[in-house]
Amino acid sequence: QMSGRSATVAFNLSYRGRDPERVAAVANTLASFYVEENSKLRERQASQTTRFLKDQLAEARKRLDAQEARVRDFRARHAGELPQQMGVNLATLERLQAQLHLNSANQLRARDQRVRQQGESDAAGAAGAADTATAKLARRKRELLDLRTRFSDKYPDVIRVKAEIAALERELAGTNPDEDPAAAEAGLSEPEAELNALKAEEQRLRRDISTYQRRVENSPQREQEFQELSRGFETAKESYASLVKRYEDAQMAENMEQSRQGEQFRILDSAIPAKQPLAPNRVRLLLVGVLLSLGAAAAAAVLAERLDTSFHTFDDLRSFTKVPVLARIPHVATAAETARLARRRWLATASITLGLALVVLASYHVAHGNEQLVRMLSRGAS
Repeated sequence: QMSGRSATVAFNLSYRGRDPERVAAVANTLASFYVEENSKLRERQASQTTRFLKDQLAEARKRLDAQEARVRDFRARHAGELPQQMGVNLATLERLQAQLHLNSANQLRARDQRVRQQGESDAAGAAGAADTATAKLARRKRELLDLRTRFSDKYPDVIRVKAEIAALERELAGTNPDEDPAAAEAGLSEPEAELNALKAEEQRLRRDISTYQRRVENSPQREQEFQELSRGFETAKESYASLVKRYEDAQMAENMEQSRQGEQFRILDSAIPAKQPLAPNRVRLLLVGVLLSLGAAAAAAVLAERLDTSFHTFDDLRSFTKVPVLARIPHVATAAETARLARRRWLATASITLGLALVVLASYHVAHGNEQLVRMLSRGAS
C-alpha cells in the first residue's frame, strides 16, 4: 500500500510455485524488497532534486545580482533623469524660471539705480557722505538679518543685500584719509556691485535651467530603458522566488523521506502457505482431454469418409453416373465376414478407448509441472 497525503493505492503481489512454504517465503521476500527499494529510490530522488534545485538557486541568485547591479548602475549614471524624478524636475524647472524672471527685474532696477547715482552731485562732503552711508549700512544689515530668518543664503534678495552691504563697507572704508585714494576709487558702487551679483546669478540660473530641461527631455528615453531593465529584474526576481519555494519544498520532502513521514509503501497482508493448490483443476483438465479425444475421433471419421470413394447405396451410384441402373443385388454376408466385421467393431471400440486413455495421460504429463499452462487455465477459469 502506498500511503500519501492525497490518496492511497493498494495492489496485490503474487507468486506461483509447487512448494507452499517456498511460495509464501518468496512472495513475502519480494514484497519486503519492493518496499525497501522504493524507500531508497525515493530518498535518492529527493536528494537529487534538492541538489539540483540548490544549483539552480545559486545560478538564479547570480542572475538576480547581475540584474540588480545593472539597475543600480543605471540609476547612478542617469541620476536626475529617472521617470520617478520627472515631477521634481518639472517643479524645480518652474522655480528656476521664476527666479530668472525675478533676476531680470532686479537687474533692471539696479541699472536704473546706477543711472540715478551717476546723475547725483559728487560735491557732498566726506563727513556727510560717511554719515549717510553708515545709516544705509545699518539699514541693510537689519534687512539682511530679517531675510535670513526666512530664506537661505542663496535666495536672490539675500545675495543682493549682502552685495549692497559689501559695497557700503567699501565706500565707508574709502572715506578714511589714511587710505589710498586709488583703492577707494577701485571700489564698486552699490548698484554696480548688485548688478554684477545679479548677472552672476543669472548665469547660474540659466545653467541650472539648461540642466533640468535636458533631464526633462531625456526622461522618456530613460523611462523606456528603465522599464526594460525593470522587466529583466522582475523576471529574475520572480524566478529566484519560485526556485526558493521549490527548494524549500524539496528540503521538506527530503527530510520527510529520511524520517519516513512521506509517501511510502507498507505490507497490509503477508503471504501465508496455502493449504490447497490453486491450479490446475484436475476435473476440468480431464474434461478437456475427453473433449479433445472425441474431437479427434470425429475428425478421423470425417476424414475417412472423405477418402472412401466406393459406393455404399443405390442412390450414391445413381447420383454419380447418368447410366441407368437396371438392378441391384444386395450383399450376402457369409459367416466369416460376419465374424470379421464383429472383430473390426471390437478393435475400433478398443482403439477409441485406448486413444482416450492416451490423451488423458498425455494431458496429465504435459500439465504436470507446466506453470505456464497452469496460469493459462487459471486465467481462463477466472
